[in-house]
Amino acid sequence: MSFAILTDTSANLPSSLVRERDIAVIPYHYTIGDKQYSCLDTEGFDGKKFFKAMRLGADIKTSAINFQSYVDFFETFLAKGQDILFISMSSGISSSFNCSEIAKMELAEKYPDRKILLVDTLGASLGEGIFVLKAADYRDEGVSIDEVYQKLEDEKACMYQVFTVDDLMYLKKTGRLTGSAAVIGNMLQVKPILKGNENGEIVNFAKVIGRRKAIDALAHRYNMLVKDPEEQIVGIAHADCEKDAEYLIELLNKKKPPKEILNVVYEPVTGSHVGPGTLALFFLGDSKVRFR
Repeated sequence: MSFAILTDTSANLPSSLVRERDIAVIPYHYTIGDKQYSCLDTEGFDGKKFFKAMRLGADIKTSAINFQSYVDFFETFLAKGQDILFISMSSGISSSFNCSEIAKMELAEKYPDRKILLVDTLGASLGEGIFVLKAADYRDEGVSIDEVYQKLEDEKACMYQVFTVDDLMYLKKTGRLTGSAAVIGNMLQVKPILKGNENGEIVNFAKVIGRRKAIDALAHRYNMLVKDPEEQIVGIAHADCEKDAEYLIELLNKKKPPKEILNVVYEPVTGSHVGPGTLALFFLGDSKVRFR
């Protein structure tokens, strides 16, 4: 019997692709002023308008997905007799995964014959979304839910997530930056290079002078660390810097072109934490790649 693949909006997948691959999505919410929003329709999201508002000082607040929301979401599928594979944003940057675990414990008593398997990807944006697509591929090939779960658990250590931002203050403000001062010297055009570490936390591990060199640094990490690029989908997410994303695509295709490049605008919740001008790259390396 087939199983349901569930994820959250942090996976940053285009809405049409989610529908095509039969993936269900629970939304994160954010507020601007006193009004709450969610963004299930990523293709209808006006990223240019959203990130412009951030540049002009809009105060965006986000919240974790709560326990009851997960209960309601999961039960929709369990009540129909489906097993669940839920693929989540990193527990290293959000408490949401912990809430999904509590929901699982409660529902396990009510649905003892159903499986609820939770994958903490230790990633966000396409560092999460690429695993959602891999799960859909495995499912469509007839792989069992237990095997798909184990494959994702084994492969998540191989996801390299590297990015640069225009201003570290967004990450500092929301507590998403680990082990680094957020003052980077914008007057000197010093640009940080950040990554997701082995615990799914964001760390600042290098800095360069100038935006173009920062993008070159992302491509350099790719060329140095990518494994079997011709067999994988590589992800790029940007926060209203499309030309920079296009330049990065050119660099990736020069030496080690991947099978496919998925280029998306950051959805609003993750995007509000990294800030306008962020450019991120996601690809698979070996099992030690998060340490490099």
